This record gives sequence, structure tokens and C-alpha cells, in this order.
Amino acid sequence: MAKPRKAKNSEDTKPENSGALVHHQKLCLSIDMEKRLVHGYTELEIAVPEIGIVGLHAENLGIESVWVDGEPTEFEYYPHHQQQLEDDKRFSSVCSPSSAADAAVSVYMSALEKELVPNLLINCCKPSKTESEQQQEQPVPENGFHSASEPKQNVRTVRIDYWIEKAETGIHFRNNVLHTDNQIRRARCWFPCIDDNAQRCCYDLEFTVAHNLVAVSTGSLLYQVLSKDNPPRKTFVYKLDVPVAARWISLAVAEFEILPDHQFSLVSHMCSLPNLSKMRNTVEFFHSAFSCYRDYLSVDFPFDSYTQVFIEPEMAVSSLSLGASMSIFSSQVLFDEKVIDQTIDTRVKLAYALARQWFGVYITPEAPNDEWLLDGLAGFLTDFFIKKHLGNNEARYRRYKANCAVCKVDNGGAIALSCSASCKDLYGTQCIGLYGKIRSWKSVAVLQMLEKQMGPESFRRILQTIVSRAQDKTRSMKTLSTKEFRHFANKVGNLERPFLKDFFPRWVGSCGCPVLRMGFSYNKRKNMVELAVLRGCTALQTSSASILDINPDTENRDGDTGYPGMMSIRVYELDGMYDHPILPMAGEAWQLLEIQCHSKLAARRFQKPKKGVKHDGSDDNVDVPSIDMRSNTESPLLWIRADPDMEYLAEVHFNQPVQMWINQLEKDKDVIAQAQAIAALEASPQLSFSIVNALNNFLSDSKAFWRVRIEAAFALANSASEETDFSGLLHLVKFYKSRRFDPDIGLPKPNDFHDFAEYFVLEAIPHAVAMVRASDKKSPREAIEFVLQLLKYNDNNGNPYSDVFWLAALVQSVGELEFGQQSILLLSSLLKRIDRLLQFDSLMPSYNGILTISCIRTLTQIALKLSGFIPLDRVYELVKPFRDLKALWLVRIEASRALLDLEFHCKGMDSALLLFIKYIEEEHSLRGQLKLATHVMRLCQMRDGLNSNDEITSHTLVSMLNLLEGRMAFNNVFLRHYLFCILQILARRPPTLHGIPRENRTLHMSLTEACNYQKNMFVLDSESKPVDLPSSTQNLTQNLGPTTDSLRDALDEAPKDQPCEAPTLVHVEALKEVSLEKPKEVLTEFPQEVPMEAPNEVSKEADTVSNSHERKRPIKIKVKQSSATSRADTDNQVVERSLGCRNEIDHGASSSVSVDAPQRNFAETLSMSNHNIDEVNSWHDRGSRMTASIGSAKFLSDGDELVKELQCTADSSIVYSQPQPEDPSSSSIIQDNNIDADARRYASLQTLSVARFDPDGESLGKEISGRGKEKHKSKEKKRKRESNKGHQDDPEYLERKRLKKEKKRREKEMAKLQSDEAKRSSIDLSSKKKEEPVVDVARQVKSVEPSGYNSKSGKKIDTKPEPPEGTSGAPKIRIKIKNRMLNKS
Repeated sequence: MAKPRKAKNSEDTKPENSGALVHHQKLCLSIDMEKRLVHGYTELEIAVPEIGIVGLHAENLGIESVWVDGEPTEFEYYPHHQQQLEDDKRFSSVCSPSSAADAAVSVYMSALEKELVPNLLINCCKPSKTESEQQQEQPVPENGFHSASEPKQNVRTVRIDYWIEKAETGIHFRNNVLHTDNQIRRARCWFPCIDDNAQRCCYDLEFTVAHNLVAVSTGSLLYQVLSKDNPPRKTFVYKLDVPVAARWISLAVAEFEILPDHQFSLVSHMCSLPNLSKMRNTVEFFHSAFSCYRDYLSVDFPFDSYTQVFIEPEMAVSSLSLGASMSIFSSQVLFDEKVIDQTIDTRVKLAYALARQWFGVYITPEAPNDEWLLDGLAGFLTDFFIKKHLGNNEARYRRYKANCAVCKVDNGGAIALSCSASCKDLYGTQCIGLYGKIRSWKSVAVLQMLEKQMGPESFRRILQTIVSRAQDKTRSMKTLSTKEFRHFANKVGNLERPFLKDFFPRWVGSCGCPVLRMGFSYNKRKNMVELAVLRGCTALQTSSASILDINPDTENRDGDTGYPGMMSIRVYELDGMYDHPILPMAGEAWQLLEIQCHSKLAARRFQKPKKGVKHDGSDDNVDVPSIDMRSNTESPLLWIRADPDMEYLAEVHFNQPVQMWINQLEKDKDVIAQAQAIAALEASPQLSFSIVNALNNFLSDSKAFWRVRIEAAFALANSASEETDFSGLLHLVKFYKSRRFDPDIGLPKPNDFHDFAEYFVLEAIPHAVAMVRASDKKSPREAIEFVLQLLKYNDNNGNPYSDVFWLAALVQSVGELEFGQQSILLLSSLLKRIDRLLQFDSLMPSYNGILTISCIRTLTQIALKLSGFIPLDRVYELVKPFRDLKALWLVRIEASRALLDLEFHCKGMDSALLLFIKYIEEEHSLRGQLKLATHVMRLCQMRDGLNSNDEITSHTLVSMLNLLEGRMAFNNVFLRHYLFCILQILARRPPTLHGIPRENRTLHMSLTEACNYQKNMFVLDSESKPVDLPSSTQNLTQNLGPTTDSLRDALDEAPKDQPCEAPTLVHVEALKEVSLEKPKEVLTEFPQEVPMEAPNEVSKEADTVSNSHERKRPIKIKVKQSSATSRADTDNQVVERSLGCRNEIDHGASSSVSVDAPQRNFAETLSMSNHNIDEVNSWHDRGSRMTASIGSAKFLSDGDELVKELQCTADSSIVYSQPQPEDPSSSSIIQDNNIDADARRYASLQTLSVARFDPDGESLGKEISGRGKEKHKSKEKKRKRESNKGHQDDPEYLERKRLKKEKKRREKEMAKLQSDEAKRSSIDLSSKKKEEPVVDVARQVKSVEPSGYNSKSGKKIDTKPEPPEGTSGAPKIRIKIKNRMLNKS
């Protein structure tokens, strides 16, 4: 943590560009808006690697010529997406959602992998310049790559003349407007560059446009040049002195109106002329956000200028597109002075974009694993602005709701913030969609937990240190890593190292949040609260364990060790409030705590009733306060809260009496305490009048925070029932009428929205009233008449504010109503009002079409609820005209959503998917495509929740795959990701790339494509990552995950060519009807490091597997935990499991497994000390050809020892090892230094296998006792090793140690040889007793010998169905091991 930073791994940080580094880049473009043409050139000052080849990224570009130092040169250009070959048969094997999901993984991963490969290769092999010339042209070391340690670099100036062929992605034309977006890896689509976040440099930018247009770009505007052409053209010249990645270069060209900020001259705002008044009103607050950040960080803005550009929403890919020193927003976030509801969301969005300029654009993550930190710091800064300018209640409420969402979703490794499995291998997709939002919220929550631990001022000093360090001119690097931040937390924040050592692996390196279930009882005799706590975790057990093991900073843990620190329990007593930080978040899951109370109950004497006094107790105990807030008179407690200051990201379920919750709601001023009390009262099993009255009193309290009052309103609606005489409904109507109705005439008064808090509360009341249900699950007639009355008599005359959101909320409340036989007569009146609003909105469009959108949504809801009475065809015809391309963008998208809903509920998911494909192809706006895909993904999740069995046809699945592979998906990164997620959800898999083993992410390319990549890779540096080639071009689907339909036999073939670090596995479904034949493949020659088996031997083993007819039940082998396993054996092991939903535990099983031995010891992965691991998978190392896995490892107790139950299945989960340097001198399967431990493991496995299935029924007791002794000996060795640490420098001690090691080694070799002979003889004897041999393991022991050969072994395990318990028949197992000695001739 506090150590100096180590040199970064070239594998982790070196981009896929053969080692070339860009020191500076110049971009000059000429833009013709009428012809929609862009042409120009770019100049790059590049440090050329020794190989002399520079690899750049370029897509959708026409390369005219390439010059190196002023001379033309050779280049090769391979556009990735243009290499797609139309093949109707490539998805012919897709017949189910599961196979489609496998194919989607293949297609998606293939596209992502190809995007990492440079596809513009430039030959820079020219005579190098003289040393003096190079020194003159060396740029200032400002980009973080050129340092004093690299004085001699072969720097070349590369000029590329090009034009943009298709402005479809990365850069867009529409209605005399041009703009770029910052989609992942799409900067290459409008200028050649090294499109990698690790490559940063400074830029000179020149854009020539028509004289009436404005070109806005990153950096500071130096000057403008007006040409003498006819018509004249204008050139805008920008300079960016801060090194940034190519992704953050932005451009917008249009007839912009420029509005300088009235407080800060370096800030300007731009939009089209019709939106100028809205923009002026919107950005009125912006100077406060700018000064807020500047004052908090105590440094000036990092760029020379900052520009906010607002473009039409149909053009924007997302509502926010970031660039260095500029941000491009959708103009739908603009609002005028009449609009109330949009204000808060827009201000938060603009403030967040400004915070990202500091953290994310200016200061960048050092590695993909550090992206969470920059995202979290930007969110933290945004929360600070919300607290300062929108109020502490708003900030705390937002954070509370975000934390609740994180706890609900954070159950798998996809939410882990910083680990290789969730960041490095996901290619940036972890930031897209719901998981991206949850990760962002979790990042902020983790940083706020650290702020709570160290204090606000210390945390502020850390941020100031980070920013001031980045602005230091002498410092070249402007990056931030998790390790550096951890170091700052220790040095600046004064947090102790042991705490940080536990905090970061648990909160940052793993998934899951604590779940605390609490209850208490009051001990009157001791005056003490006895608090019982059960701690759990939201993460699935296997996911939590795998992530914990993946992170190198984590040590192996025995079970769930919890979280660092102590949680505070706050007790409110009669005498005051007391904090007790006594709940440990680590250790035992069950905790029983005793909390001493400070208040004491006064002894009350029994008083006889006086004469003439009523016996109702009204005059008794006159000294006691008239309102007793206690839960009962035998306790001094008012209420209790756990973690009142949100020091933990935790889900707390506290159980206390109803009266204590009422006390908390009425007396606690914290908005979180109030929200928790409302949720608890609403969920109370018995809704009493006291609960209803408490909720009503809180709703009526104008001093309470308006968001919590809205929660109270909905809680009142849920509490309204016949048991409480609908008192909740009566209270809601009474509250509304007391504020908005004229008491004299009994009708609503004209709207008056001056009190914004009251406006938001009253706006939510009709929706709450519509949620009330009677015993027949229908809305009471009073509720429907109330909503109809509000719609009928709405009057906005004299109100300075717009009532469009008010009316939209009223209309949407109609959609929440449930009509019964008595109230159906009111439906026609409601529909007339909705039709009238639709006509009114078509004549005078409302703000962003909000009113029309709400009407469409409500009509769809009513049609679906009353499908038996209302013909859906009529609704379809009513909604369809709103899909006209001339309609407002948001209205068009809402109409498409409505029609998709109707199609889904009436005809099923298959028909809805076909309609979705049709709409996607018709929708020209990228953001509209994204919203439609998001909606269909929700429909798929809804179908999954309903357990619908409607089948998806193969034609639909193939159409979805073609869409995923097509040009439209390439142009829209977000759409492509959602299409992949839809196909995964249809197969009931999690919608993420996380958990897909890297070896199974097979690239399926045609042979022509493979040849192109062969040429591409041949000229690149050997360290750059080549693309895997498939072993078959016929089978394009993989069986990557478990299927729930049937048990499948999986044939795992080793790839024929392995030029890359990780092996590629092609999974082919082996159907029972189809016999497996030897695959006919065209092999491409690549240099190989690992000797491979001959294809005929692979085919032979494949046939052996497929011909086995006794594969109906998996083998279960009980193996005792090896005590020979030490921590050193598992230092370089990381476990990765596929992320699964809660219902995704059923793995397709197969007991017939073909195994090829890896280069390293397979048994090493069996050493685990984590007791909560449910699944242990097979080892895959570099060059490995292992295709079986071991799943469902359950730890059973046999006496005092642990026994593992290993179930051999054909699972897809993989166990990785961290990258290690290959040792070509030692090619044996196992390393010499691990030979003894490995021998014991193999011997243990062998002995247990024989004992387990021996028909004579020998027990395992002796082996268990022997293991106990070995475990005891290992502890003794560890203790001696600790005591001898001080003698490490003593030569006598070292000599003694060496002699002792030599002696032990000889003893172990003798013992091993003797045990080998004994076991071999015992196995031979046992095999003679049976008709078939039980276990043939003679050669297994040989594989442990430390000889210098490299073996390839094939193992086949066959079993017959196990007889039921109580029968005498024993299962017969046949294990054949084939060793092929490569050094034999």
C-alpha cells in the first residue's frame, strides 16, 4: 500500500498497437454540410517500435495516402466490419434460446476482440534520423509516456490523408448539424488514432466549415480564419495542451447561438436559436456548481475553457456525451421558467458532467480496474453539490435510495468494482445498462464509507492532493489507481493499514453487501437491551467466494469473514439519544449484544381511586406526561436505529414494536429514519388505526421533506382496506381537498404552484388514490370519481407555471385504476377526457410531448386490463399514427413501446421480438433504438418472471443474431450490448459478459477472415494479442453454460492452433441422433509454443466419448481435504465462476469426460480453504487443453475432518491461474519444487478412489487420521518457520537448513517409491476380484515423477447408473489413463 509504485505489467497496460506511442497528434478536417462529406488529414508524432510497424485503429474511413517523414510509405488497411461474409448457414444450428445465447456470446466476443486489434498497419522502416534531429523533434514529456528513461526513441511523423466514407457512428450528420459521440472505441470512425484509453497525447485541431457555421471542439480556441473562397469558408483552430485519450476528442458543427457565462469567462453555452431562452434559464445556476467544485478542490479548472453544447434529442446517442473541456447534451434537458419537474434532474446532470471533467477526462484511471474510482469520485463531487445547493435532505435521500438499489442487485461478480474478471475482460461493457448504473452508485457509496471513517476534511484533503498532483507541471502522469488512493487513505486520511487491508478487498474487490436482521428484548431487571443480530450477504455464495479468490490482494478466507469496522446502534431513550458502536461486522454471523440503558424507570406506587372519581384512570399518575411515547410502560426505550449515519452499504431489517416505529416517524428528523419507519409501518401485518393516523399526520406536516411525504401518501393508499374502513383513502382525499378545493362550492380551485414542495406532494396524491384496492382487487368508486373530478375541473388560468407534468400525472393515475362492474360506467368519461387532452396536445404540443406520452401509456394500460371488453385492434389503430417519423421523437418511441406491449401480451414474446426487429430497422435515431431495446429487455425479464413457456422460433432467434452481427449494432454500441443481453435473458442467463470463461469466448470467423488476421498479426509485435482461430467453421454455437432443458453431452475439442496466451475451446453440442465424425478443418500455420496432439488422436477420443451409452448419472467421488496444501500452493490461483441467477444452479451433467493433461498440476486447484465455496472448476493454464471440469464441491464433515464431494460434470466454468512466465527448460506436467505436495495429493486421490468403490467396503478412517497428523505437522513447521525468521542472515543456520531439506527430500522420495509399489500391488489385487477393473491408476502415479518429459494424457471416466441405496450392487467405474511420452521416438 505504502510502497513505491511498481513498474506496470506490459501485458496489462500495453495497448494493442505493437508498442507504438503517440506523442502528439494534429487533426485537420474540411466539412461540407450539404454533401455530408468530411475529408482531411491527421499527423501523428509516433515513437515507432523496433519492429518498424505502427498499428492504428481506423474504421469507416477511406485511406488515400500515408506519409512517413514526408515520404510515401506502404500500408495495409483491414476494415473490421467490412469483413463480414454473408453465410446463410452460419446460424443453422440455432434451434433454442440456449443455443442462440451461446452464438450471441461468440458473435459479441468476436466483435469486441477484433476492435482491440489495430487494423491500419503502416511501414515505418526508414533510415533513422540523426541523434541531433531526434532531440530537436522530441516533444515535451507531457503525455505520460515519454520520460527521461527513454532518451533515444525512433520518433516519426506519420501523415494520413483520408475521408469519411459513412458518417454512421462516431460522427453524425443531421439537419445541418454535425456532432461526434464518445461511444467506446468509436473515435476511430472519424480519425485514425490509437483508440485506447491508455494512449494519451496533446492535440492540435483545425476544422474548416461554411462561414455561417460554428465549429466547437475540445481545447481552447486560438483563432478563426476566413478564407477568400466563394462562398467564403471559416477555419477554427483549437489547441489542447492536456494529454487525453482519443475518445475524449469531440466536435460539434451547427448554427449555434453562443451564450457566455455571466460569472466565469471561460465557460460558454451553445444551442440552436429556438432553444436559446430555455438554455438561458437552464444554465442560470451553473456558476454555483462551477464555483462549488473549485472551492472544494482548491484548484482552478484543469482546462482553459469549458463549453456545454445542446443538440436535438434525436441526434444524441445518449443524454450526455463527454469530451475534453466540452460536454454535448440532449436539448430535452433544457426547460423554461414555467417548468418545475425537470429542474432538479437537469441540474444534477449538468453538475455530474462538470465533475467528470475533473475525474475521468482530466485525471484518468491507470487501468480498467481503476475506472470505478474515477466514476465514484465524480459521483461523490456531484453529491457534494446536491448537498450544498439542493439541501442535505435531498442528498441523503438520494444516497439512501441508491444504496437500497445496490443492495438489491449486488448479488454477483458483475458488480465487483475492481477485479480482473469484472473489468479487464469485459471490454468496457461493465459501464453499460443497469449493471453500469449500479456499479456507479456502489462506487460513490464505498467512497462515502471511507469519508465517514476518516472525516470530511481528511477526505477533502485527499481529493485536493490528487488534483494538485495532476496539475503539477513536473509530473507527467495524470492517472490514478486504486493502490495510490489506498496509500492516500493511509497517509492523508490517517486510516490504519489493517483496516484498509480488509476494506478494499471486501468492498472494492468483491461483490455483495451485508444483510443484517435484528431483534431485541428489554431486560427490566438489568435495565439493558439485549440485541440479537444475524449477518448475511446479498451475494450468492459461489459468486462471493470466486471474487474473493480472484483479487490478488485478498487472502484465502475461511468462510464469510464479514466486513471491517463496527456498526453503531443508536438508542433513543426517555433521557435522550445514545450511540453504541458495538456491533462487529466481522466474526460470527450470529451476535448477541447487551446495551446498557441510561434512563431509569421511576417506581410507581399503586394508588387507590379517590371517591367521586371515574374509574377510567383519567386522574391517575398525573405526573406522567400526557403523551407517553414509549412502546410500553415497562421500558424506557422510544425507538432504536442501526447504522443511523449510513456508515455501511448494508441492508438492515430491524424488528421493533409498531409504537416504536411510530415514535421514529414522528420524532426523528432524519429523512432516512422517516423513510425506514414508513416502510416498516406499511409492511406491518396488522394495519391499525394508529398506523393510519401516524402516516396521515406525517403527510400533513408541511415541515417534513416532500419526498418522504410522498412515500407516506403511498403507504396510506396501501393501508386503505375494508378492515380500516378505507380510512387511508379518506385521509388522502381529505388532505387534497383541504389544500386544493374551494370549501364553498366543493370544486378544485385554479392551480397555484408557488410552493414547490406542496406541488410535488399534491401531484402524487391522485396516483396514490388510484392504487387503493377493495377486497375484490378493484378500485373503489370513490377513488375513480375523485380522479375524474380532478381531470374534469383542472384550471391553470392565472398560474405562472406549466401544468403539463401535473396533467400527465393525472392521466397516468387513470392507468393505475382497476375497473369493476359498478365503476366501468365511469370509463367512458375518463376516455373522453384523455381524447380531449390528446387533441389539445396535437394542436399545442406540450413540453417534450409529455402529455401525449402519458395518454398513450394510459390507453395501453387500460386496453391490457380490459382486453375482454375493448378490442385491441382499435387501440392498435389509435396508437399507430403516433409512430409517424414526423412525430416528436419521444412520442414516436412511446407509441412503439405501447405496440410492443400489446403484441407481447396478446401474441407472446416471439411475435413481440419480430415486431421489435421491424421497429429497430425503421428507427433512424440511435437513442430511439436504445430505448426500444431497453423496453424489450424488460419484457423478456417480465416473461422470465411469469415463467412463460411460449417458445421462441429459430427464425426469430436467427434474426436477432443477424441484428447483433449487423451494421446497425456496430454503429450503436449500446444497442449491441442490449441485443446480447436480450438473448441471454431469453436463455435464462444473467445479462452480462461476466462469468463467461475466457477460454470459451471463441471467435467464429470465416477462413478468409482468418487469413486476413494472419497477415495482420504476422507484422505486429509478438507481445500484441493475436486473434484466436476457430477449430471449425461449420459449428458456430457453443455450449457455454448449463442448460435447464435436458442433460447434454459436451464434446470439448482442443484448438488446432494456439498462437495466443489463452487457449480457445470450441464447444459443439453432441446430439444423440447425430453421430460425431472427425471434423474436417483447414489449418492455418502459426508458430506454436505448446506441442499439440495429432488430430486423429483427438478424433479417436471424441468417438470414444460419443459411443459411451452408460452416461446417465454423474460420478461422485468423496475426497478428503489434503493437508499437504499450503498457502504457497494457492498463491497464484484465482477462481472464476460464471455469474448465475438464483435459479441457475442446474448444470447440465455428463459423466463421460475426456481429459487432456495440462502443463501444470491439476491437483493444485483442489486446495482451498474457503468453506463457503460451492463449486470448484477445472484448471486451465496457458497451453492447457483441459476440457472437463469438477463442479459442486460440497464440504461435508466426517468426524473432525472435512471431506470434499467432487462431481465430475461437463461444466463451462473455468479455474484460472494468474499469468506466469513459461519455463521451457522444465516441460514436465508438475514443477519440481511442488513435487512432494503433488505426490501426496495424487496418492490421496488414488487411495480414496479405491477405498470409496472397493466392494469389500474398506473404510476411510485410517486415511483421515493420517491426514490429521499431517495437518498437525504442517502447523509445527509453520511455527518453527516463524521463530527462525530472525536467523535468515546467519550462514550456519542456512547451512543447517539446507542439510535438513536435503535429508527430508531423500526420505520423501524413498517413502513415495515404497507407497507407489504398495498401492500398485493393492490395485492389481483388487482389479482381479472383479469382472471389470475398478480403477486403473498405475500410470497416474508415474505422472508425478520429476522427470523431464512433457506428457499429454487422455482420461476417460465411464460409469453405469448407481443402484439405489439398500441394494448390494456397487457402482463400477472405469478410469483409463493414456500417457504419450513425447520424448520417445
